[in-house]
Amino acid sequence: MSFEFALRLGGMMLFTLLGALLGVDLSESLNLPPDATGLVFSMMGAIVGLIITPWITTYPAQSARRIITQMPAESLVTSMFGLIFGMAVSAMFAWPLSLLPDLLGQILPTIAAAIIVYISVTIFSLRAHDVFSLFGGIINARPDIMHRMSSFESSDEVLIDTSVIIDGRIKDISTTGFIRGTLLVPRFVLNELQHVADSADMLRRNRGKRGLEILSELQQLTNVPLSIIDDDIEDVHEVDEKLVLLAQQRGTPVMTNDYNLNRVAELQGVTVLNINELANAVKAVYLPGETIDVHIVMEGRESDQGVAYLEDGTMVVVEGGQRYMDRTIPVLITRYIVTNAGRMYFAQPSESLLRK
Repeated sequence: MSFEFALRLGGMMLFTLLGALLGVDLSESLNLPPDATGLVFSMMGAIVGLIITPWITTYPAQSARRIITQMPAESLVTSMFGLIFGMAVSAMFAWPLSLLPDLLGQILPTIAAAIIVYISVTIFSLRAHDVFSLFGGIINARPDIMHRMSSFESSDEVLIDTSVIIDGRIKDISTTGFIRGTLLVPRFVLNELQHVADSADMLRRNRGKRGLEILSELQQLTNVPLSIIDDDIEDVHEVDEKLVLLAQQRGTPVMTNDYNLNRVAELQGVTVLNINELANAVKAVYLPGETIDVHIVMEGRESDQGVAYLEDGTMVVVEGGQRYMDRTIPVLITRYIVTNAGRMYFAQPSESLLRK
């Protein structure tokens, strides 16, 4: 026998008893036969119990279980603190309110307790990240507490935006094992990606389709779980703003290639993982005096300059390299500069190696 069926039977028995008691009371006041009236109301109570029991037991329990399962651990912990705080505050108001005359003294303590507890839980859950930040100093001062609380933090989850999915390099990075934890794709990001894939513009449509293919391939990877989450930010329509606010609520970093989203997120205290910055960070670094082989592909801006590109896309400007157009030659690195796009090297042909 299932648990829901047992609840239905229990509800039927309870409402049958209530119906019988109601029928007996009505029969006395209306001068009706008590047996017949009690039987009729008992049957009505049994039917009502069978129908409404799930709505007051199993359905609310299932909804509560679903909400608790989907709720971030950080918000769940702070909600429990909010519940305890609200109960403590409502207990302080209960005795003074109970001194009110007649019905007010009986009802107001319960109403006040419900309102205070609701407000406390709501505030603590919505400001979960701020609550954890407030007590961060205490936690950091006690490493043993930090160790026990680490399971409640969301540092092993990463929110990814549309630009990262379309870019595609996230799949290659995931296969290397450098990403630990779960990649989270909010439903509103998936909807934006679908909107791009349905665009009338061919280039945007192809980019959207590529993003959907990347997501499908990511779901097949076993070392990096991918999860589509239904968390949303009400009354906010911009996807980037939703993503930043959701990252604040969950206490998770955001992975993006979007420069504007990067700046906005950092200004609001959200950790940003930028794949372009990662790519620049792992590029090979050559120091002045080193010799490398490059293929001259085009003329430079200045006279007699040649331009080559390394395998990672880094530009190498070769002084005196124009005469070696379409040739692979050894060059000597003379200096480099760092730009927003990464490093750019300056070099000159290695005459000693060219003569060999």
